[in-house]
Amino acid sequence: MNSTNRAVNRLFLAIAGLVLLGAGLLAAGAGLVPGIADQWTAVAGGLLERWQALLSTAPAPEPLGSWWTLALPALLLLGAVASIFWLTRQGGGRTGTAAGEQDPELGDTAVDVSYLAAGVEQALKGNRAVVGSSLTTWRGRNKRNESSALRLTLQARKGASPREVADLAEDLVGAIDAQLGHHPTVLVRIGSGTRTKLASAHRAG
Repeated sequence: MNSTNRAVNRLFLAIAGLVLLGAGLLAAGAGLVPGIADQWTAVAGGLLERWQALLSTAPAPEPLGSWWTLALPALLLLGAVASIFWLTRQGGGRTGTAAGEQDPELGDTAVDVSYLAAGVEQALKGNRAVVGSSLTTWRGRNKRNESSALRLTLQARKGASPREVADLAEDLVGAIDAQLGHHPTVLVRIGSGTRTKLASAHRAG
C-alpha cells in the first residue's frame, strides 16, 4: 500500500522473471544438450574476444591495464546507487504514525497507531461477533501534511451476522474519527482466518 505505480512494478517483475527463467533454461540446456552447450561456448568465446578488443582501445598504467576495467565497476556502482535512490523515492508504505499535525508555535504532534489499536481492542471486549482485529497505517510520498490512511481488519466469528459486523466496523470508524478530530481514509476489511475456524459459532440471544 504505497504510491508506487502497480503497473510499472508488475511489468518490471514480469521482465525480471522472464530474464531469470530464460537464463535458467539456457543453463539447464547447456548441461543437458550438447548442441546448446557448443552454441553457448561459441557465444561466450565471441563475447570474450570482443571484450579483449575493447580493453586494448583504452590502455592504462598497470595494474589496471585498461580504463575499461575501472569503468565497468564504476557503471555497476552507479547503477546500484541509482536503484537505491529510486527505491527511497517510492511510496512510504506502512508507518507507525496514524496522524500528525505541525504547528510552528506548539510544535509537532503525532498519534501512534498503537493508541488507536488499543482503543479498538477495548471496544471489542466482550463482543461475540468478532474474534480478532488489527489496525495498521500507511502513507505515500509527498503527503507530509495529510493524515495517514488506516486499515481496519476484523475477523468475524463463525456464524456471525455480516450486517452486525459491518455496523460494528462503522461504529469503530466513527470512534476513530472522534479520537483524531477529523475523517481519515479508512480501509475496512472483514474476513476470516485460523482464529475464526477454531472459534465456536456465534449464537444470538
